[in-house]
Amino acid sequence: MNQRPYKQEIDRQQSFLLPPSIEEYVGEDNPVRAIDSYVESLDLKSLGFKNTDDKVTPGQPAFNPKELLKLYLYGYLHRVRSSRRLEAECQRNLEVMWLMGGLRPGYKTIADFRKDNLKALKLVNHDFVQLCKEVNLFGAELVGIDGSFFRGNVAKGRIFTKDRLKRALAYVEKDIARYLEEMNQADQQGEGDSSTNEPELTQKLEALRERQKKRQEQLSQLEKSGETQIAEVDADARLLKKGGGATAGYNVQTAVDAKYKLIVTHEVTQDTNDEQQLAPMGLAAKAELGVDKLETTQDKGYFNVQQIKTCLENGITPYVPEPDKLARARQQGRFTHNDFHYDKEANAYHCPGGQILTYKSTFEKSGKRIWHYRSSTPVCKNCPLKRQCLSSKMSTRAIARWEHEEIIEAHRVRMDKDGAEKMRQRSGLCEHPFGTLKLLCGWTHFLLRGLDKVRAEMSLLVLCYNFKRVLQIMGLVAFQTYCLVRRMNRPLVSA
Repeated sequence: MNQRPYKQEIDRQQSFLLPPSIEEYVGEDNPVRAIDSYVESLDLKSLGFKNTDDKVTPGQPAFNPKELLKLYLYGYLHRVRSSRRLEAECQRNLEVMWLMGGLRPGYKTIADFRKDNLKALKLVNHDFVQLCKEVNLFGAELVGIDGSFFRGNVAKGRIFTKDRLKRALAYVEKDIARYLEEMNQADQQGEGDSSTNEPELTQKLEALRERQKKRQEQLSQLEKSGETQIAEVDADARLLKKGGGATAGYNVQTAVDAKYKLIVTHEVTQDTNDEQQLAPMGLAAKAELGVDKLETTQDKGYFNVQQIKTCLENGITPYVPEPDKLARARQQGRFTHNDFHYDKEANAYHCPGGQILTYKSTFEKSGKRIWHYRSSTPVCKNCPLKRQCLSSKMSTRAIARWEHEEIIEAHRVRMDKDGAEKMRQRSGLCEHPFGTLKLLCGWTHFLLRGLDKVRAEMSLLVLCYNFKRVLQIMGLVAFQTYCLVRRMNRPLVSA
């Protein structure tokens, strides 16, 4: 019976007279060449990378920062972010061997490069955004702004609120009291010195007292700082809650351009919601794009009247839906704020019954100047629409108006006209980038700890997201050609 033939592998013991070079293992169309071309086009010294000066130091020569930056870009693009795994790739991955020129840095060197160049890594991401701008990849007309919770390198159980600290302290004190009672009972029963007969009990008691002291110090620190949370392991991480779930980590914000869904700018925050991010993200995107006017679209979590005002004053038109806080009143058949008409000339409100609510006073609330209007008690008492307007405990109707309420009224008109289309565009702009970024991260979103380090790591992730998309848009050859042009046009640094 004939044996089936298979393709024959190379004999592992066979020697080659002219062994193939590493160059032959990396094809001309391999995307790893794009990483090499881009990093070679950068002036790492001007970006602030360490070990880029001309000083000669004793000991072993340092690794060229360009090679380590190439290694990190390759790693983050291929979901290999651990310094130990990157060390392994340098010894077994032919693409990495080609990219690194055969260099094999240790994991400590690789980790230190990322830790010691936090600001420079952020500037590399900024440089790539400028490259996208140079080759006209931004529409610079509409950006979608959104936020998402990313897990930090910390467990939920290591983040404490004031209430949780008090509960933990109460549990510890309860355990201490129980152990003390057990020791006291042992003494009364004539068993001798409890510290001698029960050494394990004494050790447990000491451990509990140490934990009690620690929780008391944390509670005191929290009260003095004015913060709402305190975290162990990663002091900057926060317990973020949304939709009944909780994430121990950070709130990541992105602004995505509508033309090719490239991320224009991003930020890592500790905020539990997005209410304060509308204007900062809009202004940052506008500055990056270098335009006079910009439209933004975001979900209702960003609705904040003061933030909308700031945007409009700076040439940004935000499309953000207003949360419906009056739905319950409408379901009950009652008149809402929107059923009252404002008369600007008279500085008064007209109610659905045709009566007038006159101006009464001005007060400050949450940094806003509010005008207060109120109806007349005799008029409301005899009004046929009273049940639709007042609750059983109210004798008059009051209306509060922000001093810049006309801005929000104009915003509502804008949303009624174009809001539905902008919201459709928003979902297409913002959801895909976050899904891709979290896919790059895998189960563990951030490896580093501390806000500055996390922001640098996020810059690497955003750079890799944009890098991949730009290669798909431009193609490898066009991208390499442009990087070469950038490199040749880079100003020479005088000695």
